[in-house]
Amino acid sequence: MTEHRPVVPSTVSLPEITAKAVVLSMVLAALLAAANAYLGLFAGMTVSASIPAAVTSMAVLRLFRRSNILENNIVQTAASAGEALAAGVIFTIPALVLVGAWPHFDYWQTTVIATVGGLLGVLFTIPLRRALIVMAKLRFPEGVATAEVLKAGSANSSEAGQAAGRDVKVLLWSALAGGTAKFCESGLRLWAESLEGAVQIGRTVFYGGINLSPALLAVGFILGLRTALVVFLGGCLGWVLLVPAYGLLIGLPPDRQGIEAAMVIWSRHIRYVGIGAMVVGGLWTLTQLRAPVWQSLQVLWAGYREAGRKRQRGEPLCQTTVENREKKTALTARTEQDAPFWWLVAPFGLVLIPVTWIYVTVVESVAIGLFMTMVMTVAAFLFSSVAAYMAGLVGSSSNPVSGVTIATIMVASLLLVLLMGTGHPEGPAAALMIGAVVCCAAAMGGDNMQDLKTGHLVGATPWKQQVMQVIGVLAGAVVLAPVLTVLQAKYGIGAPTGDHPHPLSAPQATLMASLANSVFGGAVPWSLVGLGALIGVLVIVLDQRQERHGRSFRFPVLAVALGIYLPLKLSTAIVVGGVVAALAERARRGDEAREGKARRGLLFSAGLITGESLMGILLALPVALGTLWPGLGSDPFALFDHPPFGGWPGLLMMALVAGALYHTENGGLGRR
Repeated sequence: MTEHRPVVPSTVSLPEITAKAVVLSMVLAALLAAANAYLGLFAGMTVSASIPAAVTSMAVLRLFRRSNILENNIVQTAASAGEALAAGVIFTIPALVLVGAWPHFDYWQTTVIATVGGLLGVLFTIPLRRALIVMAKLRFPEGVATAEVLKAGSANSSEAGQAAGRDVKVLLWSALAGGTAKFCESGLRLWAESLEGAVQIGRTVFYGGINLSPALLAVGFILGLRTALVVFLGGCLGWVLLVPAYGLLIGLPPDRQGIEAAMVIWSRHIRYVGIGAMVVGGLWTLTQLRAPVWQSLQVLWAGYREAGRKRQRGEPLCQTTVENREKKTALTARTEQDAPFWWLVAPFGLVLIPVTWIYVTVVESVAIGLFMTMVMTVAAFLFSSVAAYMAGLVGSSSNPVSGVTIATIMVASLLLVLLMGTGHPEGPAAALMIGAVVCCAAAMGGDNMQDLKTGHLVGATPWKQQVMQVIGVLAGAVVLAPVLTVLQAKYGIGAPTGDHPHPLSAPQATLMASLANSVFGGAVPWSLVGLGALIGVLVIVLDQRQERHGRSFRFPVLAVALGIYLPLKLSTAIVVGGVVAALAERARRGDEAREGKARRGLLFSAGLITGESLMGILLALPVALGTLWPGLGSDPFALFDHPPFGGWPGLLMMALVAGALYHTENGGLGRR
């Protein structure tokens, strides 16, 4: 295997952590954290923002007379850290409101939990960098892709500058399109958020629908047809098969007809089938991760032993060193300098203090609070290491963060039941707070390692990237609680209410809340959970059969379970985006002139998600302020109390966005 040669050699030092890079990093980290928080509450999944952050960084830094590829890398490192932290927060923190532990989002506790989880994810991956990137040479596909974007955009040529400009044009136009669509739907109320209908036949009801959200279309495009189709198949299983079957066997809810009857059956009954499948998926994920965990620990231990032997012999720690042959000493190359050992130990001890205080306050017991801290620390180290290793295999976007969080909450709940007993009112909140820190650490672990892989390829200084990961965590943590607060005020989170008939469903957080409540004696229909577990086992058997026969189309159990758990209208929009991606790929393969050209569909999709998410947050601000100062009113942009044309204008908008996405991927928007 040929030796890796970074873009910037280790003997060359370029400015990395500069004032403009830090400011831009903090702004992008906060914006991407806010956007991903909205997307996660809305759709139950998040997407990686490393490439959009890199493109934005290149565009902004080109406005300055002096900038370089390492500055761009520093910016995308911190920005993607904020985005990854949002995933950990929205999967768990809203569950504390859903179980009744918080009446609203507590700013300081939310910020502390997010900060501690994010910092643990950074600290625990510092000793893994050399083991997984340099020694194990894992793929890290998203890190490699981001490095290629940075290389292309930072080339010293007018052509590279024009390409970067076209990429930014794609991002800006798509963000404008996504934001405008959201403003027309949720702000002006020109059309409904979805187009749906139901047919009642005898004792049962059949439902169908599609959410009219460009962001969901973009999510499907990013996921690709195969993954989007698996999620949709799970949705069909829940809504097309199980909902009508429940109606036939049990009957429709009293005084409910059509769409409302279907929604009640799903929300009160069928979604527990999704919970059972999710639990099986989480346990299966842990079973499959035994080998990666053991291998990552072996590689880490081998790295430490090899480094110790080289120090004893006075040899360089790596091949790229600066060596003084006369004095027979060796200095570690700039591109292999991780943060020093005290950087790991001192902050680790400090971050445990505030989270332990929160745990003690919640359970009102010092002994149990310390026990919670111990469980959280062990789980955070284990799963951030797992996430780091899995990111090297399949990428951070495919990391099973929800699966390991499910397992953490279940184990923590069972341990707390042994100490506190069932029926303890603080039990579910305590288990969720452990899971929240672990989820943030796992989400950060995979994302951090992707960024460090990018830095390894372009010639960055690792310890400087690790500093910027901390800055990205802090920038994201301080904005997430206010974002959650305004979203709750505008849309509501969880189950529909009179004030919020179409809330952000927060699928992952609702699942975590149900798990914690069930262990502590909540009223859970175990027969439906058992049915979901059986379905999960059958899906695993089918997926293993596909693997044995070498089939490329697989059935990941967590994707199927998520489809059962999501409203069908969301997974329908997602699969449409997957179809657009497949059609664009087929057209691209059939046109030799387009082969090798820049693929901007990903950037267009990222812009759609960012634009819609940020507009959703901006529209929520007047509502949140109206709760503080009632005289301000709410929804100042609404032209109608109810959309005058239903969802049909939104369907036309979705068709136009799908066409633009297809056209952009095949070289349309952004061409010279």
